[in-house]
Amino acid sequence: MRLLENRSSIVTGGGQGIGKAIAEVFAREGASVLVTDIDSEKGKETRDSITTTGGSAFFFEGDMSQESSVKQMIQIALEHFGKLDIACNNAALSRHSGPLNKFTSESFNETLSKCLTNTWMCIKHEVEAMESSGGVIVNISSNAARRGQAFNSAYSAAKSGVNALTKSAAAEYGSKGIRINAVSPGVIRTPGLEEYFSENPSIEKKLKKSAILNRLGETTEVAELVAFLASDRASFITGQIISADGGAI
Repeated sequence: MRLLENRSSIVTGGGQGIGKAIAEVFAREGASVLVTDIDSEKGKETRDSITTTGGSAFFFEGDMSQESSVKQMIQIALEHFGKLDIACNNAALSRHSGPLNKFTSESFNETLSKCLTNTWMCIKHEVEAMESSGGVIVNISSNAARRGQAFNSAYSAAKSGVNALTKSAAAEYGSKGIRINAVSPGVIRTPGLEEYFSENPSIEKKLKKSAILNRLGETTEVAELVAFLASDRASFITGQIISADGGAI
């Protein structure tokens, strides 16, 4: 039997990168997947990549920083699947970087909204859908939260909040049979990172040396960890922040 056989799942930010890999691994392991993304073209590409290989997937276009979209996402998942077993809160967006004293209130708050507040709103409605029968939530954090990151203070702060939120929610809902963990990726080869490398070719070598394994991570390596945490094989794991970073130094 596959790892997630007959499970129903949501993956937010599933249109590309880590989210796309998670949705595809969930489907490969037997789960039905509701792929959500603010970018309908990319989200539908993920859906189609799953269905063309025999998997079960649907797409919902929505902004997870808007509570109305989160509510609609949960409603659609329950309509399609009749239950919600697994949710992976991956959607995040940070367009701002630079010296801390140069951030505007608007840019700082936007990053919090798109990386932390959206995760809280998703958990809020996911646990309501899971309370009667239990379930698993996996949030996607970042090593920027664990170590801090110069010139990326808003994102680091937001993901630190995701870590604290994960632990707090796990403590609240463990008695209801809901496990909640977070995965903290290191430097992962995503389309966005590849674009950055094309503009800054010397950075790739430097980033590889920042990990004990002396290489970048692949999106599927993060996805495999998320699938494990979502499965019964991780049945005694909750309230944890687990890094997938190649032994970041």
